[in-house]
Parts: sequence; C-alpha cells; structure tokens
Amino acid sequence: MAKKVINAPKAPAAVGPYVHAVQAGGLLYASGQLGLIPETGALPEGIVAQTEQSLKNVGAVLEAAGLGYEDVVKTTVFIKDMNDFATVNEIYAKYFQGEAPARSCVEVARLPKDALVEVEVIAAVK
Repeated sequence: MAKKVINAPKAPAAVGPYVHAVQAGGLLYASGQLGLIPETGALPEGIVAQTEQSLKNVGAVLEAAGLGYEDVVKTTVFIKDMNDFATVNEIYAKYFQGEAPARSCVEVARLPKDALVEVEVIAAVK
C-alpha cells in the first residue's frame, strides 16, 4: 500500500518531526492541529480562540488533500481542562454539521506550546 504525504501551505508549520497528514488505504490520517496562527506561529488567548483556530487549521489540512469537514470519519479532541468541554463542543458543532464524525475527547496534562486544545482527524478519501 502506497502512502502519500500531505503538506498544507495554509496550516501552521509542524512543531516536530512529522507531516500534516498521510493518505493511505483510502483514509487520510491528519496530525493533531493546535490553535496556532499560521502566519505568526503564535497561540491566541483563550479556549474559544484556540478551538476556532485549531479547527480552521484542520480545515487547511483537509483542503490540501482535496477534502472537507464532511469527509471526516473520526476526530480526537485533546483539551487541557475538561471544564472547557461545553465551550469546545459549541465551536466544534459549527464545523461538523449534519452527521458528525465519531469522536473521542480526552483531558490531557499538557499539550505542545502549552496549548489549551488540539484536534486530530481521520477522513475518508474521495
């Protein structure tokens, strides 16, 4: 099975030795996206702004692969504080309308760059 590496020019640069996504076997496996602003690499303040930007960055990775949010079959949301769960859900629902993908949401001790949220996705390739 061949794999295809996806690099998204509209997403922030990787903060480690990984690529934005890998396409293999009819699926796209996207690396987790922090809420980094692509142009500056900075994290905006607060859970609302970071969640919005994280999901925009996910969209940039999907776009680079010729896909959209509707193609996502599974997400994993990592949050720093489970008390932010309702806020993250409200924002998340704006991006995944209609039939939402399967999802896991876990509270983590720490994320890269001390981010408050990170979202990774798996999408079906058209």
